[in-house]
Order: sequence, then structure tokens, then C-alpha cells
Amino acid sequence: MKIVVVLVLIQACWRCAEAHPLDPLTPSELNLVRTIITNSYPTSSSSNLTFQHVALDEPDKPQILSWLSSKSMAPPLPPRRAFVIARFQKQSLEITVDLSTRSIISTRVYKGHGFPTLTFVEQGLVSQLPFSYEPFKDSLNKRALNMSQVVCAAFTVGWFGEEKTKRVVKVKFGIPVPKAEGTEYRLSKLKPPFGPKLNGVGAIISLASIYDIEKQRYREVLYRGFISEVFVPYQDPTEEWYYTTYFDCGEYGFGQSASSLEPLTDCPPNAHFLDAFYADANGNPVKITNAFCIFEKHAGDIMWRHTEIAIPNQLITEVRADVSLVVRMVSTVGNYDYVIDWEFKPSGSIKFGVGLTGILGMKGGTYINTDQIKGETDIHGTLLADNTIGVYHDHFFTYYLDLDIDGQRNSFVKTTLQTQKVKDPKIPRKSYWTTVSETAKTEADGRVKLGLEAAELAVVNPNKKTKRGNKTGYRLLPGSVAHPLLVSDDYPQIRGAFSNYNVWVTPYNKSEKWAAGLFVDRSRGDDTLAVKSRKNREIENEDIVLWYTMGLHHVPSQEDYPVMPTLSVGFELRPTNFFEANPVLKAIVN
Repeated sequence: MKIVVVLVLIQACWRCAEAHPLDPLTPSELNLVRTIITNSYPTSSSSNLTFQHVALDEPDKPQILSWLSSKSMAPPLPPRRAFVIARFQKQSLEITVDLSTRSIISTRVYKGHGFPTLTFVEQGLVSQLPFSYEPFKDSLNKRALNMSQVVCAAFTVGWFGEEKTKRVVKVKFGIPVPKAEGTEYRLSKLKPPFGPKLNGVGAIISLASIYDIEKQRYREVLYRGFISEVFVPYQDPTEEWYYTTYFDCGEYGFGQSASSLEPLTDCPPNAHFLDAFYADANGNPVKITNAFCIFEKHAGDIMWRHTEIAIPNQLITEVRADVSLVVRMVSTVGNYDYVIDWEFKPSGSIKFGVGLTGILGMKGGTYINTDQIKGETDIHGTLLADNTIGVYHDHFFTYYLDLDIDGQRNSFVKTTLQTQKVKDPKIPRKSYWTTVSETAKTEADGRVKLGLEAAELAVVNPNKKTKRGNKTGYRLLPGSVAHPLLVSDDYPQIRGAFSNYNVWVTPYNKSEKWAAGLFVDRSRGDDTLAVKSRKNREIENEDIVLWYTMGLHHVPSQEDYPVMPTLSVGFELRPTNFFEANPVLKAIVN
């Protein structure tokens, strides 16, 4: 079974033999964008120009599909354009650049609420400011700390009902300082005893299709998929922590936070590594070496098996070992490292994995033992070490999945499992369950809170059927289910209202990609997926997008300290009546 996937990570340094319209911007194209814009917006001591976001302005979907279906050996590419968000004279600009004509074709001054993603330069400058602030230096002296022992980080502050907002971040410094004993995690610095011994951008997935052996052709599955937002609200309402409700994609940039992968540890020996580029605050290309890896996964899993013992004098055992193709990246946003896997299986399934590791969000406290925490005192976390509290928090991962199952016109079907009573008095059985299917007609019908009832969720093509008359489709096998526990009118939840439902379905719109909106820093929740879905547009037999939110509530434990062992969550998109029979029945794995 062959799987074809076009991969894009920030600006990935990888091309097919021929150029593709979804190829990310190359370093030379990033430099060209920088030149065109800086020539149009000259800077001075009073007007600074910064590049907050630079990416391919992808062609419209019909253009891509027309290009793919062209019979020509080298069909002409759609015009290459770049979409840029820049800050100039204290304004946010949305700029579209035509690379072929080397010109700006549109500029829009953003007048809404919120600000663009923070650049690394901005975060770096802010984190150094406290070291020249006398009260802060005095606080270090009181604790007998050298400046070399202290690291400051920039934290977004959210929105809490203010009429006017500025681009502001906070740099924390609290009262009791956690002790450093036992926090070293660098192998070169660790001391015996050792053990146990062990053997052995965001990423954007585009145009995933699978080769159907019976039909002898490639069949469309996923036009575009990526993590749209990661919402991480901490659960400490005190003055020092109440604002810590992060949007890792919109505020910090999931792609530009990609870490270089280490061969043999981050990825197996058979992995192929790809570099990536993003534009820094000055518009210059920045290279991320080994930004993601691709490898065949031989994990000892079973693709399928059966042992037949019912045939007299004969024992039949058939087993096929599973092999899959994995695309991996690691995004390090602040204290957390997110291991992002896209796993493509010969059966046609696509598995989405997230591994959470890194360092917990921690605060200082006066406690060294839980016996000291009296009565109704809520420390809003777990005591992990002396004076060290790991704060309660959530993780909500919202995926954008533009499924095109055998074509663009799809429908969303919810099939509930309902208990029925046996009516035939001759049958001793009292009950059974059966299925009742409902096709969503509008966006309101497509919103689902998982876990409230037994249900199967699928995206189907109502215009394509198997020989048995079933509509071809893919079903969602959910992962970790968590619902927000904040009240709906709390300001962080207003901004993160896309987590109110685990599933949303919207009609395809090129401009609707980001669950929290385009300008997320200090936003007010008026540009989220939840707001756009209020239009209640038709989604039956349309080009639709499935938005899926996978969440978890994290109560830290001592095993998470000082560095957290990887906690893995995930979900799967699995063929449902997509093939005429088991597509890997005849699979041969070397």
C-alpha cells in the first residue's frame, strides 16, 4: 500500500524533482520579500519595521486541484505570493507580496483587537530588561543569587476586560525561591548511580492520498492538516499567576519554536532529516537544522493476525507485521517540549500523536512538606520539592483537518449507538443496541462534545459508494477527552472558546485557519472558531473542514520533576467503508 504525502514545515528545505504550488518560501524568496517590504516601508529612529509572520500565501484550492489534475508534464504554477504580518509605526499590517512581479499587491491596516505573534527578538529584549532594574537586582541580592544563576522569560498577559490594551508582557519574580538540588538533567553533568540502561512547525501535512491496489489509482484523503492552536490555561488565580493562559501557536509561534532534532535519540537510525527556515524580526531567513524527520516505523506492532483452530487436524496462523511512515517535529514553547507525530499506516489510517515533555510551570512556595499546608489552603498545584509547586493546568490541542474524501464534496455524519428493548417475548434477551445516523446540515449540527453519549463520527463522500452501497469515508477515533472547566464568561475561556466543543465542522474558507484568530496576543475572543461558526453555514455535501480538539487536565506529580517523562496522547482517522475490503490483506512486509 503506497502513501503519498506533501510535507510542509514552516519553510521546509525540501522539494520534489518539480516545483509544487504548495512548496514553502525558500530562503531566497524570504530575502526577496524582505527587500520588497523594506523598500516600501523605510525605517527611522521613530518608525521601526518588524516582521512578525512571513509565509506562503497559498493559492486558492481550485487552483491547486486544477494544477494537480493537469495532463501536462509541466503545468504552469499559480503565481507565487507571500503573506506578511508586520509592525510599523505601532500598527499591525497585513501585506500580500507578489514574488513574480516583485511588488506589494495589497496592504491592510489591522484595526481589530489583539496583536501578532511575539518574535524571538522581542522576547529576548524583554527578558533582559529586569537585569538593569534596580529593585530586581536588590531582590537577587537578598536571596544571595548571582545574575548568572537567574533566567527571566517573557509571558503574555492575555485580556481581562480592559477597554484599551497595549503590547505588554510580564517577567515573573516571586518571593520564596525553589531550591536547585536535584534539578540537573544534562547527561554530562549527572553523577552515578546511573540507570536504567536502555537499548537501541508547526508541521503542515498537505495532499495526503493513498494508493488503492484494487482500483489501481491514488485516492484523496487529506488536503491540508496542522495544529491550529494549543491553549494552555494555568489554574492559579493569584496576582502573580492569574494571567498565565497561553496560546502557544498564536502568541509564540509553534513553527518558529521548532527544535533541531537529535539523530538516534529524537529519531531512529533510519530517519531522513529535513531543514527548515523562518523569517526573523528583520525579515532575514533563519535556518533550523534537522527541523523534522521522516522514517519508517518498525515498532513490533501487528498489522493483522488470526489463528484458526476450528478446522480438524489443521492449525492456520497468519500474521503481518505493521510498518508505518512517521513525520516528526518537536516544538519547544517556553517550558514545554511537544513531540508532534503524523503517522501514516498502510491500512489507510492516519494517527496523530503528541508527546508532552520538558519542564513544568512551577512557582515558589514556603512549604517543604504537605503537612505544612493547613486547612482549606489551596496552593493551586502539587508540592514537588522544597519550596517548589507544579501548578495545575490544561492542554487543548486543536487540529485543522481539511478532509477531501474521494473529492471535495463531503458530509459529516454522527452515528449514535442507542439501546433498544427486545419486543419478541420468545427471545430471552432483554436488550441490544443499534445505530441511528444523522447527517449534519449546518455548522450548529456539526458541533460535538465527546463523552456525553456513545457515537461514531465520520466524514463521508455522499457521492461515492462502495459496491455494497456504503458511502466512502473516514471516521474519527478520539483520543484523550477533556472539557474546559473554566466558566464560559471567564476571559481566558472567551478567548479559548474553540475548546467548548471537541469537534467543529465548517465550510472550507481559505482565510479561516486559526482557531484562536489571526491576531491572538491580547485578543478578545472576537475572531475565534467559535465566533465564525455562529454563521451557521451549510455543510452537507460541501467542501468541509473538521476541527478536532484533544485535551487533558494536568495535575503534576513528583515524577514530572525536574524534567517530565513524555506523556503521550493521540487520535486516529481510520477508513470506514473507504475500501471494498481489508486493504492490507495481501501486504508483504520485508
